[in-house]
Amino acid sequence: MNWRRHRELISLTGRDIISTGHSFHVKTVECGVDVGRVITVANQKGGVGKTTTAINLAFALAQTSHRVLLIDLDPQGNATSGLSCSDEIRNALASGKTIYEALVSGGAISDIVHQVRPDLFLAGAGADLVGAEIEMATMPGRERRLRALLYGVRDKYNYVLIDTPPSLGLLTLNALVASDTVLIPMQCEYYALEGLTSLLGTIKRVKEQLRPALELEGLVLTMFDSRNRLCHEIAREVREHFTDKVFKSVIPRNVRLSESPSHGLSVLEYEAKSAGAEGYRDLAAEIVARDNGVAEPASTQLEPGDSLSEEVQK
Repeated sequence: MNWRRHRELISLTGRDIISTGHSFHVKTVECGVDVGRVITVANQKGGVGKTTTAINLAFALAQTSHRVLLIDLDPQGNATSGLSCSDEIRNALASGKTIYEALVSGGAISDIVHQVRPDLFLAGAGADLVGAEIEMATMPGRERRLRALLYGVRDKYNYVLIDTPPSLGLLTLNALVASDTVLIPMQCEYYALEGLTSLLGTIKRVKEQLRPALELEGLVLTMFDSRNRLCHEIAREVREHFTDKVFKSVIPRNVRLSESPSHGLSVLEYEAKSAGAEGYRDLAAEIVARDNGVAEPASTQLEPGDSLSEEVQK
């Protein structure tokens, strides 16, 4: 595997956003008021488990008695459909009470937020979000519109998670500018390294020009297949290079994760004892532990040579 080429590129583009020392995130304070942390889940490469991570991490954090707002900024709307709602909420979304209305029409984000589970709230996406980037292109402050919307609601939540489209367009840029940190789901395959280089370059430019406080929350390895030697090689190389910026928790390739969206449920609701559910519970616990400034809990961490049983893969 030609890791050397990617290591050089990543070192050049990510030098300002990758730290080798361990760091904890603390609650943000704006104007003397504690506000929730805003975390963008981003990767311009599709099919890496980005939306799956946004949905299940949001649910797992909500299960730990934290108030969580999930913003679906992906025109595909999978985070919205992946959390089955009541008929009342579906009708509200169908009538235009979506993130598009707040972003483009200037409505208040509180008007389009719906509670979908205990402590879990959703700002859903509709088909109209497809044209949002074109409509926003000529608007003043177009890259800061989401950040402005969140000013009035951040104090109501402990975490705000933003699911982004698999691209580096204006919607993703809005998410990055509005965020405190970026969480990158990374599939354990070679081509994922090339996408990571581009994303780190974009984060670096946003940090320099638009959002100096933007940090890398970390990388989470997804779709990990313990039977695949390449997965172990990539995991080892990524951990070696990014050190503490790679979460200890690993999300395995798991059939229950693939099935749960068709039922409109998170995997923690669909099959709470599955390997996928356990992985996201561990990830949520790891994030909370970092925020509290305590040692991270034991989690599902796979070292080279470790393997999951056939039961865990199911």
